[in-house]
Amino acid sequence: MADEAGGHVPVNRRQWDEHLSAWFDRYAHRRWAAGEPFWGMWCVPQSRLPVLPADVAGASTVELGCGSAYVSAWLAGRGAHPVGVDFSARQLATARHLRDEFELRFPLVHGDAEQVPLADACADLVINEYGAAVWCDPYRWIPEAARLLRPGGRLVFLTHSPLARLCMPEAGPATDRLVQSLFGLHQLVRRGGSGREYRQFALPHGESIRLMAACGLVVEDLIEVQVPPDAATNNNDFPEFPPEWVQRWPAEEVWFARRR
Repeated sequence: MADEAGGHVPVNRRQWDEHLSAWFDRYAHRRWAAGEPFWGMWCVPQSRLPVLPADVAGASTVELGCGSAYVSAWLAGRGAHPVGVDFSARQLATARHLRDEFELRFPLVHGDAEQVPLADACADLVINEYGAAVWCDPYRWIPEAARLLRPGGRLVFLTHSPLARLCMPEAGPATDRLVQSLFGLHQLVRRGGSGREYRQFALPHGESIRLMAACGLVVEDLIEVQVPPDAATNNNDFPEFPPEWVQRWPAEEVWFARRR
């Protein structure tokens, strides 16, 4: 069931504008400058984890929860016509600065992925990496993604796996025990370094499939990401997933769906 009040939107926006943006800005330039896209917490290259479709030249794309808009930059570099949407003014300021530095031209829209200020059927591809898929209510953003897609258009998003959520205690790293309930999995209360609470979202696989089907989307693939043995360690930046945990279970997954 969706959170009818939608009170998470201003809470999460404030968390990004006041706290998280400064931390993630450290990674923005490297991602914009990358010759090959790389994905997720372990920076798995596109050649190993093909998140971007190969045929994006000329496609109209929308990145929901674009942050510093590096995915849109990668798409623009491959001949697509992207639009980035994010609710954080500070993240969009970083995106505009980098857009100018790298001399790319595409729109950046200050807006909520649960109520996107774009026209119906305007996109061939809707995509996000840890954007709307984590920070927005799936009962709201997935119908919006479907609304934006033309018939045959694709939805692609990378997010935490439900298993990672189930093994994540309120404090400390993921364990080898299930500490959360699968039934009713939806909205998760988290607490940042500032001590302020914010919200993240996840659904069980079955509920995600049913939700997308109800929105006219057909799931075509689901990749449960296996961290390559030679991947750089993430202990300093993402200590919640120790190396011994991700060697056994997927912390991340990529969904691929198509609009009927």
